[in-house]
Amino acid sequence: MAENNKSMDKGRKLLIGFIIVLLLLTAGAYFFGVYYFTEHFLPGSQVNGFNCSYMTEKEAENLLEQKTGVYALAVQTRGNGQEAITADEIQLKYTSDGSVNKLLHKQNRFSWFLAFSQQMTYELPSSVSYDESLFEQKTASLKCMQDNVEPVDAYIKEIDDGFEVVPEIEGTKIDRDKLMEDIKNAVTTGRTVANLEEDGCYINPTVYADDLTKDCQQMNELTDVVVTYDFSDRKETVDRSVIKNWLTKDENDDLVLDKAVIADYISELAKKYDTVGKERTFSTYDNQEITVSGGNYGWVIDQEKETDALYQDIMEKKTEVREPVYEQEAQSRNTNDIGYSYIEIDLTRQRMVLYQNGSPIVDTGFAASSSAPTGVYRLGDKQEAASVDFWMPFTDKLGIYGDSGLVITGTDVSDETGDSGDFGSSEESVDFGSSDSWMSTEGCIVLPEEQAQTIYQNVDSGLPVVIY
Repeated sequence: MAENNKSMDKGRKLLIGFIIVLLLLTAGAYFFGVYYFTEHFLPGSQVNGFNCSYMTEKEAENLLEQKTGVYALAVQTRGNGQEAITADEIQLKYTSDGSVNKLLHKQNRFSWFLAFSQQMTYELPSSVSYDESLFEQKTASLKCMQDNVEPVDAYIKEIDDGFEVVPEIEGTKIDRDKLMEDIKNAVTTGRTVANLEEDGCYINPTVYADDLTKDCQQMNELTDVVVTYDFSDRKETVDRSVIKNWLTKDENDDLVLDKAVIADYISELAKKYDTVGKERTFSTYDNQEITVSGGNYGWVIDQEKETDALYQDIMEKKTEVREPVYEQEAQSRNTNDIGYSYIEIDLTRQRMVLYQNGSPIVDTGFAASSSAPTGVYRLGDKQEAASVDFWMPFTDKLGIYGDSGLVITGTDVSDETGDSGDFGSSEESVDFGSSDSWMSTEGCIVLPEEQAQTIYQNVDSGLPVVIY
């Protein structure tokens, strides 16, 4: 038992001794490394592109000087082109300025043992010089500086059956400032390759085909519809050439129909085709061409409803011929919206003619005050009034009616007492039966009762009344 204990103690002492020796050797190796790399570059040290591992300051500077003298820069251009700039062409040389010494003593020599698995890259541009004038001349003479094809952005083109993306043209135009900066950096840091494409020295398109693919698909989808507006003798077509201008981006960057722009289009349509109050050329009973404006007769597009309807047609891809939704309609949708059935009132000669399909069926004189309006009006609903016969309104308060006391003799107008003159100048009240409305005869057109009855029986609401 005692012998076993002595044997174990001896073994323990040998182990401890071995560990101590190992630690001493390790410590010695470590501090030797610290000492060695005080004056030598660590493993994996790259200075200006050259491997300076384990070199002293002088060895590193000799290497830099040697390599700098034979330096050549490969300038790689778009399309696999390549040009070169050599040290001799720009008088590139290495000049010791103490940078290597500073770099050597700045490295962390105490962790030298970690450097074997690492690579450290250093740039010392201040230790390299070149002739500025020769450098400018050489870079200016590079072929890539002469070949300046402008870049062209990709765009969406309209074709016969839709839209397609026209790809970008990259071109070969150089950004001079970026090229100069890139080459200067290369020659001063020992970089042997300057890839102008990778280094961003070209002026590139701002829009690429890939940027437009989704937009083009959505444009084709949203514009695949034709809506034709029928205005009888005129047409308006809404197709892809029009709809493409109504597209906008939503919060998800998707193209959508802009309803506000469609509303603007309908507003312009209304300005063009609404006729209420507009000037009209009119041929009178005695074949005179006159211009009449004002009044309440004519076409009026219901812009809000028509905007909704057109938007829905496009969204549903409903190709169709349609009329707009109208707030008010007239007798004809042609340019001449009066048509050939109308009442013509000549205030100067106090003559009224009722036409049906272009033929006069009543031609009569009338009485009217000087305040009778001019313009083209829309005949309202005929009404039975208590105080007047055959009431035919053309505004809220004015109208045509008959009076049994009115006598027409030739061109003279008088009442049954024999007095002539302004029959409708009095401010008498007209009773509309059960209606609470009232009006003044001031501004109304008063006919002999017989003619008023004939006209009353041959007209309907909506008939044009042309007063001049």
